[in-house]
Amino acid sequence: MIIRKYTHTDLFAVLDCWAVSTRIPHPFMSDEFIAKERENIAEHYIPNTKTWVIELNNKISGFISLIENKVVALFLYPDFQGKGLGKALMDKAQEIHGDLEVEVFKSNSNARGFYSHYGFEYSSESFHELTGQEVLHLKFKQKREA
Repeated sequence: MIIRKYTHTDLFAVLDCWAVSTRIPHPFMSDEFIAKERENIAEHYIPNTKTWVIELNNKISGFISLIENKVVALFLYPDFQGKGLGKALMDKAQEIHGDLEVEVFKSNSNARGFYSHYGFEYSSESFHELTGQEVLHLKFKQKREA
């Protein structure tokens, strides 16, 4: 397993990973919404984030994107979920920033479970206008040495 900084040659693999893995926990997203988000990821999100990819056997298995200490994307191909790769990417983010924040759709129970297990705690919630879904805002506080 290798975690490395994203390069522009990773774009199609990252977009494919996102498209495949976003459909399962987000059945409420229309095909039009997903197509528009894919475009937004390529043109706006990736250029404005710090992104790392995780590789197994020289193939991208997932990625994490950050804006400052906010995790704005954490996606793994479904076959690689539950194998410690998400934790490894989150550990990388924590190594860089310490305290972290993330937003997750309330209906995404798998992601909520992952973040809870990692140590994120509820902060607040809001309404996502474009999807009509509730979003949870979670925070992770790095354990400080006493």
